[in-house]
Amino acid sequence: MSTTEYTKVYYGNFILVTRVKNELEAVGIIPIIKDEGESQRLGGQGSINNGFQEVFVHNDELDKAMEIVNRVKVEMEA
Repeated sequence: MSTTEYTKVYYGNFILVTRVKNELEAVGIIPIIKDEGESQRLGGQGSINNGFQEVFVHNDELDKAMEIVNRVKVEMEA
């Protein structure tokens, strides 16, 4: 994944990332979920990120994705 083509739009635990992912997919945006902890576990190493994941979207969809992520954040804070 080239960092010039994708941008991180959210970082959080599995439950919150799943909510963001579902909202993005509902409007046709397919995010990439990066889970370093799972990669470390599968590689036989201990996890240092405590189950946190990152959500990336393609730069072409960044503006639309940020609108959705910001809306979801506000809903989760209420």
